[in-house]
Amino acid sequence: MEFIVEKIGMSRTVGIPSVPVTLLKIVPAKVCEIKEDKALVAYSNGKKSNKAIEGMQKKYGISKEFNRFAELEVANSEAGDLDLSPLNEAKKIKLTFKSKGRGFAGVIKRHGFAGGPGGHGSRFHRAPGSIGNCEWPGRVQPGQKMPGHYGNKNTTVNADVLEFDADLGVLVIKGSVPGSNGSLGRVRIVK
Repeated sequence: MEFIVEKIGMSRTVGIPSVPVTLLKIVPAKVCEIKEDKALVAYSNGKKSNKAIEGMQKKYGISKEFNRFAELEVANSEAGDLDLSPLNEAKKIKLTFKSKGRGFAGVIKRHGFAGGPGGHGSRFHRAPGSIGNCEWPGRVQPGQKMPGHYGNKNTTVNADVLEFDADLGVLVIKGSVPGSNGSLGRVRIVK
């Protein structure tokens, strides 16, 4: 079973020992259509809609707030509100979020290179150093660690569920989750 969630933030449990936790809010969703192995689900993410989305809303008879669609594995057997009952027994889940984007980063931040000595005129501080071979093959090898865009990639992690509050729709996860507060991601229950 899969669900769209919003990362609220981090907290900790009260007790000995105290455990760091991440709070995830289940995004309200409607099941529009049941397919063979997955279902078409509409949810809200606060962005503007376009003519194509408005056509889908009209086709399935859903309100304007449900302006995004995704195919998920769900427990529902017919269209309607998303069934959250599988989360009551969930112990292990798989989370997929976009990691925090860090823009264009050098090799020290992006790959953990050590850099050169700080003083005494070395003129080698935060540069990557040599990137190629000699005469053969005469080019930079694919996969060479170099400066570039860092972060903002889909990241999947396994996590333990400590608690699920069905009234508030909040999932309490042990440990940290990639992504910034307010970002949307997917939760899949591991059997």
